[in-house]
Amino acid sequence: MDVFPIILVIHLMLAVSLVGVILLQRSEGGALGIGGGSGGGLMSSRTAGNLLTRTTAILAGTFFLTSLVLALLANSRNSGGSVFDKAATEAAPIAAPAEPVTPAEPSAPISR
Repeated sequence: MDVFPIILVIHLMLAVSLVGVILLQRSEGGALGIGGGSGGGLMSSRTAGNLLTRTTAILAGTFFLTSLVLALLANSRNSGGSVFDKAATEAAPIAAPAEPVTPAEPSAPISR
């Protein structure tokens, strides 16, 4: 069974969730005023920050790990050599250049 598509789907899900978790984090600048609010929520800002930081670190680590696994699997699937090496070996043989064609002589002008 080929595990490459399974790991690729997991990799894509990690990428989307990593973007989501990063966008949830509170920015330091606060220029837009988004994400601010009262501190009377379910979690304090410190607890939410720690949770989001840990979640980001875990997602980033697994994203990095799946990137390495996908690179190794893609390398092992390759039959060896680069694309340029394959193109050089599969190229058509070079033929001798064609003989130059001499242009026809111009016809005489038609007079009326």
